[in-house]
Amino acid sequence: MSKPFVTLKPSEQAILNAAATIYAGYVAGGKVPDGAEKDWLRRSLKEAIALAQLTDESVMADGEFD
Repeated sequence: MSKPFVTLKPSEQAILNAAATIYAGYVAGGKVPDGAEKDWLRRSLKEAIALAQLTDESVMADGEFD
């Protein structure tokens, strides 16, 4: 049986970490019912992406100066 192989770039890793933190909060808060884990994982990822996009729009990072 082959093992899955995943390579994430640093920005993807950051979004994954945020999504995992968001999901953990939902689990710890008792929001994730049995059988609905995948839906809540998707929700957490969408929220992490939205946060990343809002951050990108709101903050000028190193090297983005005009």
